[in-house]
Amino acid sequence: MSSPSPRHHRPAVDLSTRYLGLALDNPLIASPSPLSHTLDGLRRLADGGVGAIVMHSLFEEQLREQMTRTAAVIDATSDSSAEALDYFPLTAATDLGPRPYLQLLERAASTVGVPVIASLNCATTASWSEYARALQTAGAAAIELNIYFVPDDPLIGARELEHRHVQIVERVNDAVTIPVAVKLSPYFSAVAELAERLEQAGADGLVLFNRFLLADIDPEQLTIVPRVTLSLPDDGRVPRFWIAALHGRVGISLAASGGVEVAADVAAYLLAGADVVMSTSALLRHGPGYGSELLDGLRTWMRAKGFSSVRELRGQLARGQRDDDVLRTRAGYAAAMRAANGGAYAPW
Repeated sequence: MSSPSPRHHRPAVDLSTRYLGLALDNPLIASPSPLSHTLDGLRRLADGGVGAIVMHSLFEEQLREQMTRTAAVIDATSDSSAEALDYFPLTAATDLGPRPYLQLLERAASTVGVPVIASLNCATTASWSEYARALQTAGAAAIELNIYFVPDDPLIGARELEHRHVQIVERVNDAVTIPVAVKLSPYFSAVAELAERLEQAGADGLVLFNRFLLADIDPEQLTIVPRVTLSLPDDGRVPRFWIAALHGRVGISLAASGGVEVAADVAAYLLAGADVVMSTSALLRHGPGYGSELLDGLRTWMRAKGFSSVRELRGQLARGQRDDDVLRTRAGYAAAMRAANGGAYAPW
């Protein structure tokens, strides 16, 4: 009687990685979305397998509105009774707006089980050091600065806009001891140079890239309407290019954002050199549990390609630092044009 054949042994795959100095079980991060607005949503994301979560953003406009409303209440009641001021015993900036956000962050940081990264969505340097300190006190593992500023003023030059980013990073970095990442838009004339300036200013990582969710025009209703669209796989091409270009050239973490739908998209980002890969749209489309499917798919792909760890595959297809980098980039463009035109050099 023959003995039973041994079960097929699948080689172990190590998905662990580091981001902003944080040790993560895997490189998949849930980026800001409606799923992170509640403690239950945050827990569901963590249970879905992600290595970390970036909370929804604390908006500068939100803080200004709340501070204005609170100040109005104080002004309206302070003259009616001397005891009215007892209802507002604290006047610190952290008590005039972000309290619900801080309470959610504090509860999430102590119960979710994965690192929780707070997000500040800002365009100016005013008061952000105070809010950053409050986020650290509430238990944030790190802070993501979502500097969302549309440069539509012709009086604001490119260098001034870049300097504003640097100033925000310097202020926040001086105020906290936890890591700070910067979420950039792709619309800079010299992304690589700005990346180095932000690193020098104290940024611990870059998130590439932010998408401008701009309003649009409805020609039927003759109105301007908000448009929120989920990303598609092709949206990953620009951030993958810049991650590949920056990998090995900057000494800070690189996070990919945009265009993640299947495990192959995660793999492509890691091959380009990303430390972590963020997802919003896929988790919204398929639910918070989809994180586990993406990670299972990544493990399967790694085994098929012979990779045993994320560290081993990261940056395998990143651009090098050779003198012909510019030529190779131009060559890639030319090759794409030839492929699209049947082998002829003909622009569209």
